[in-house]
Amino acid sequence: MVSSLAVPVSACDLALALAVDISGSVDRRDYEVQMRGLAAGLRDGVVAESLVRARARIILVQWTGSSRQDISVPWTEVTSFDALDALAARIEATPRAWRNFSTAIGEALQFTMQQFEPGRPCKRRVIDVSGDGSSNEGAEPRASHADLRAAGITVNALVIEGAERDLTGYFWENVITGEGAFVVTANNFSDYPEKMRQKLVRETARQISGLPPEGPIPAGFDQTDRQALDNGQLRPL
Repeated sequence: MVSSLAVPVSACDLALALAVDISGSVDRRDYEVQMRGLAAGLRDGVVAESLVRARARIILVQWTGSSRQDISVPWTEVTSFDALDALAARIEATPRAWRNFSTAIGEALQFTMQQFEPGRPCKRRVIDVSGDGSSNEGAEPRASHADLRAAGITVNALVIEGAERDLTGYFWENVITGEGAFVVTANNFSDYPEKMRQKLVRETARQISGLPPEGPIPAGFDQTDRQALDNGQLRPL
């Protein structure tokens, strides 16, 4: 992990809500893969430096069916690499809140939106939602879009394909919203850790570190990241 910061940042640049699907289609192993993948993504060198420089605030929400959303890790300010390591460890060890319920993405978005702190303004507000199925209970995801945009919240998504046809297309059309919102696709849960890492890189490295859209790629990117940047998969928002 990077041991020094090039540019100090005094105020919060990013409030990031990690909203994780724990519906009935997610088995025990899939849940553990998600938690480990989130922790590993946060510990990635590029992501870690970006988050610390940004004094980012991070919350973890587990969600499933209607009226079943849980703040599993409350807002935590990332003021140092030690603080980030502690947060990653806490996420990795977080127990599952529920099992065997439906998929209420719209209500997950509404609940997570309500957690953003009016007294702690950050330059960017992002909900990072992951899921392996379309919404089948409660409010439709699009019903929250106007309120999310009014609150200045962008919703990005990591989709785990396999259970439904063209789930990525569903998330593009119905779930994500906000300027530059995007979807990253994992072909299965085994792909989740690497795709989450790439997604967090995309959300943090360019915007938070103040890097221009063109120019040198940050130290710490591997060859996969470089290729993704070259072909546009990780281009700045």
